[in-house]
Amino acid sequence: MIQKTVHTPAPAYAETRLSNVRGFVFDIDGTLALADKRLSGYQPLPGACELLALLRERCIPHVGFTNGSTKTPQQLSQALTAIGIELDERHTMTPVSVAIDLFQRRGYKRLLVLGGEGVWRPLVDAGFDVVRSPERADNADAVLIGWHPEFVLADLDAACRAVWSGSAFYTVSKAAVVASREGRTLGISGALSAAVQSVTGKKAVVVGKPSTQALTCASGRLGGVRPSQMAIVGDDISLENAMAHRGGAMSIGVHTGLSSAEDFERLPTASRAHLSIRGVDRLLEMLS
Repeated sequence: MIQKTVHTPAPAYAETRLSNVRGFVFDIDGTLALADKRLSGYQPLPGACELLALLRERCIPHVGFTNGSTKTPQQLSQALTAIGIELDERHTMTPVSVAIDLFQRRGYKRLLVLGGEGVWRPLVDAGFDVVRSPERADNADAVLIGWHPEFVLADLDAACRAVWSGSAFYTVSKAAVVASREGRTLGISGALSAAVQSVTGKKAVVVGKPSTQALTCASGRLGGVRPSQMAIVGDDISLENAMAHRGGAMSIGVHTGLSSAEDFERLPTASRAHLSIRGVDRLLEMLS
């Protein structure tokens, strides 16, 4: 059980639930750190480094889970560790981590990928036959769309033709925007998947947050901690908060990214975060 000293008042039910948490899933952008508008150049948010150090000291499992796909888990781990947010590669997740687990279970072999190295490299390393758009792969088992700021019309054409030919259709995210130091930044994978859907009429399956596939993958990285024993910490009411409620996990909403305290408060009572706090520095206080 987590022992804590609460420095400022928190709802009693939230304190009780927090005391029973066995593993944490942390969003990265807007929760642990903020990047520039190209999702690089990370800076830690207050309390982030110290909070993860406390969890390591107490042997409480935790993962960092971004919905971004600009970097491979290894690259992201290195970038975060360099600024004091220590997360090893195994405990640094992107939606492509989820896609690998899902695609292996479904027996996919050949993939058409729209995205940069953070999207295609982990799939190649996992043994998939990866075709990178704008090259066509009309016979692909699946199409996956990720972070791809250099996209051109031929990328969309290749994706649409594969989907028309029967390829399954996935995206890392449908989020319209993500948090950065410059404020809201366009969610490119969401925009591209919406474009393909508008042409083909087929909806993309989300492999990132808030999907149940993402929750299953996170559970595995936490050593089998069940969702009901997790706390999911994030700044986005439509992603981390939604995923927590979907899986029966504790939702801890922070106000350092996309969603404000007022945004969390405006949600229907049953959909609100179980704990809405200024940032992870407040969570550090509660667990200290």
